[in-house]
Amino acid sequence: MAGMNRRYFLQQSAAVGAALLVKPVRAKSVNEKLNMGFIGAGGRANELLPKFKELSNVRIAAICDVDEERLDQTAKKYEGAKKYGDLRKLLDDRDIDAVAIATCNHWHALAAIWAMKAGKDVYVEKPLSHNHWEGQQVVAAARKLDRIVQLGTQQRSDPMQAEIKEFLHDNRELGNIKYAQVCRFGPRQPIGKRATPLEIPKTVNYDLWLGPARDEPIYRDKLHYDWHWDWNTGNGEMGNWGVHVLDDAVNVVLLDKCPFPKKISAAGGRVVWDDAGETPNVCFAYYESGSTPILFGLSNLSNGAGSKGLKVDDIATGYVIQCENGFYEGGRGSGSARSPKGEIIRKFKGDSGAGHQRNFVDAVFAHDRSKLNAEIQIGHQSTAWCNLADAARRSGTEYDHEQALAVRNNYKPWDNLVELIEGHLKKNGVELKNSKFELGPTLEFDSEKQKFVGDGADRANKYLHREYREKFAVPTMA
Repeated sequence: MAGMNRRYFLQQSAAVGAALLVKPVRAKSVNEKLNMGFIGAGGRANELLPKFKELSNVRIAAICDVDEERLDQTAKKYEGAKKYGDLRKLLDDRDIDAVAIATCNHWHALAAIWAMKAGKDVYVEKPLSHNHWEGQQVVAAARKLDRIVQLGTQQRSDPMQAEIKEFLHDNRELGNIKYAQVCRFGPRQPIGKRATPLEIPKTVNYDLWLGPARDEPIYRDKLHYDWHWDWNTGNGEMGNWGVHVLDDAVNVVLLDKCPFPKKISAAGGRVVWDDAGETPNVCFAYYESGSTPILFGLSNLSNGAGSKGLKVDDIATGYVIQCENGFYEGGRGSGSARSPKGEIIRKFKGDSGAGHQRNFVDAVFAHDRSKLNAEIQIGHQSTAWCNLADAARRSGTEYDHEQALAVRNNYKPWDNLVELIEGHLKKNGVELKNSKFELGPTLEFDSEKQKFVGDGADRANKYLHREYREKFAVPTMA
């Protein structure tokens, strides 16, 4: 496959190859403007565009989307921006210095690699990859091509993160950290289920929209956004919000000293809703880091009549760090340290990562990846905590209460999480024995081999890669 991919890239675009020759790696002058192209013109892109536009040394030079209607609506807000319906033509544009990628998840890795091959620096939205192998290829491409690549986990640029780490680790204000409970509890609605395949809007270049994904009928009600809940194009809520809160844990709790979990067990399923979605709307996981256990819980369901959803210590989306002498609880932009009785010891207030785009631009001008707050290796690692848990859960079988408890025997925090999720499912009328809720085996991940090893590994490892449509295959770079 690697040889086939190399031949394809040699043939696909003479201009892309030329761009590698005319775009030497160098720091930019402070008097220059960074000409940025935006790949994707949907909801997230329309949040990113104003943030980059407000930077005085950035020019919105081009916007690309496979949906002609969305492209026109977005581009008219940015005078002088070129319009492209095909990202390859944008990448051929020698005037573009860097790109921001805000496409469907299944395009992130390939678009980033193509951009780097065309001599561009890259800001790519989370999750970095649709599967674990892709993330490895993006990191390898960044190193081989010496490009500046930032992941859109913007909380990494919130000064509050450094304050929390100093409080917990340097000053040890709450004593030793015992474990962390990470949460993403945010109710959503079903996405519908059609009897006949969705008719693709005539404004959409569907071949390009699919890109690396399989060409198969879609039975949900909408093409855009709800691709998140289809394994062919998305990573579910784990890759949508889970990557943010797990990144906080990897950063704040583990200090990035455990790049990849050592062992994982996960359970979950798509329950209650009879819709066309495939990804779990409820799941939970246990991560063994070698030091601090990380527990994760996620649900898109309400918690019974009149309830908005689950919470842990009043946190719906964020994390709770339990320590010897109290606990820290917080999420994006705010948090508080509390005594064992819940009394506030100190409040933390951040800016939710408002400087993340500036951080990327500064690193590009300096051509110094060490300046990045979410450099692509860090981005790959944080994304891996999501993709590996998905692989563990998807390799599972019928859920069993006793087997779930046995993931970590006689460990009260884990028992509490199991009971919380099981009770939550019961409130939603789910009979676990007769549902699609499944429990995966406890899997060991070998960070050197970048794959699962031991019992259950063969079944889980098949989810670390995917088959690609030939002309949109992610190339082997690692």
